[in-house]
Amino acid sequence: MQNQFGFLIDKENSPQPKQFKVLLIGDTCTDKYVYGTVTRISPEAPVPVMVYDRVETAKGMAYNVRENLMSFGSEVYMMTHESPITKTRYVDSKSNQQIMRLDENDTAEDFGWELPKEKFDVMVISDYNKGFLSEEKIQELVDWFEGPVFIDSKKTRLPKKCYIKVNDREAQKLEGDYPNLIVTRGSQGCTYDGMSFPGINVPVFDVAGAGDTFLATLVHFYLLLGTIDHAIPYANKAAAIAVTHFGTYVLSQDDVNEIRC
Repeated sequence: MQNQFGFLIDKENSPQPKQFKVLLIGDTCTDKYVYGTVTRISPEAPVPVMVYDRVETAKGMAYNVRENLMSFGSEVYMMTHESPITKTRYVDSKSNQQIMRLDENDTAEDFGWELPKEKFDVMVISDYNKGFLSEEKIQELVDWFEGPVFIDSKKTRLPKKCYIKVNDREAQKLEGDYPNLIVTRGSQGCTYDGMSFPGINVPVFDVAGAGDTFLATLVHFYLLLGTIDHAIPYANKAAAIAVTHFGTYVLSQDDVNEIRC
């Protein structure tokens, strides 16, 4: 039996829910979507004139990772910067076409947290290279943590004993070889350890935040099943659901149930 996304449903053998404790460290932002109708081209410059309709906001970057981890029932302890980062996207209401993006306060202060004393099942680093986490600080965190570490980063040099999740473009910029490299390739799925995992053919409305959804789901099912190769198909399912929605999307309970099947 298949659901609306073409996922095979096997309730009898699907992984059962379990709560994990996750330490999440990374950059965060507010995603702001300003919707309006493009009516004409400005006589002052060759740019579209948009009549305001509405505005919507969502939590992005590591916030999105946190929300999706919590959708699976994880308890998340988060460490992020205090300085606000805002990404404002101007979107045509009729076509959902993004016209431009404005980034405000695009840098963050250095990591200044005291490391927690409690134990966690996993540490996740979501680094958008905004200045919060240096290469040295990431290495220090990896050396300190006792347990599996997942890193999603825009940097070109990273600790090699971790699970590194990057997209195809970021993978080409990495310096050196990484034995635990997970490379996402959009509709083509992803690769890991010489294996290819096919993507899922769905109508794509917006890819914003899909990588965060993939990461959160990958971490959850790795903890649940014990191996990356078993976790990746579930992460691909989650990313396929995310791209069918416009804007940063948090998995619903119905989505989680479909992914588990």
